[in-house]
Amino acid sequence: MDNLDRLKDFIRQYNKAAVAFSGGVDSSFLLQVSSDVLGAENVIAITLKAAVNPEAEIEEAVELAELTGVKHIILPMDVMSIPGFRENPTDRCYICKKAIFERVISEARKYGISSIFDGTNAEDVKDFRPGMKALGELGIISPLRECGLGKSEIRKYSREYGIKTWDKPSMACLASRVPYHEPITEEKLKMIGKSEGLLQAMGFRQFRVRCHGGIARIEVAPEEMKKLLDINIMNDISDKLKSTGFQYVTLDMQGYRTGSLNEILNLEE
Repeated sequence: MDNLDRLKDFIRQYNKAAVAFSGGVDSSFLLQVSSDVLGAENVIAITLKAAVNPEAEIEEAVELAELTGVKHIILPMDVMSIPGFRENPTDRCYICKKAIFERVISEARKYGISSIFDGTNAEDVKDFRPGMKALGELGIISPLRECGLGKSEIRKYSREYGIKTWDKPSMACLASRVPYHEPITEEKLKMIGKSEGLLQAMGFRQFRVRCHGGIARIEVAPEEMKKLLDINIMNDISDKLKSTGFQYVTLDMQGYRTGSLNEILNLEE
């Protein structure tokens, strides 16, 4: 039995399910398989609409959910009002995730659904992810992780399914671009969102714009570094990102890597 069959068998345990749906690689694959196994009428997708999610991502999630035929719910939430979120402690993800999924659980119950799926995959346990503690406390189910599916395998199966997100770059909430203990503000989140939108429009695929006060620290994938180092492109990026509110624009010489802001945690130990 391969991991895809294992996933299908795992999902069959549930009569109905609500999928926390961001429109990313993992949740798109999970939603499609859940719909196929349980039937579209027995699955709902719930997408958070908040300052930590780019508007373009929400719009894409709407389009993707329509293709599966499941009921799609957009759940507005003011994450800035979550106690402790603005202060951005090292367990910010736990604080935020718990508040968000409490809302998701409450919303799903309106439709008679008690089983909540999220797209955590088997590789996510390798990074510092305090939000996973919140998922465990709330009884959230992570089928991809439970069945041993990592990102590359999810992309492979997504391609076979014809899911257009199969090669979509990895995403994360915009709050993850702000260093721990540096206060999170709506203005910073807007600056980050606009800046990343500009880089995407310029053709860059895998990148992050980290916000260090008035400084933007750009990370791009190694294979895209040569393109960025063109003097005309660098000047263009600098001008565009400054127009969003940043005072200085810098390039991280190590390039893109998941969870780079967690590196400081190792130095503090």
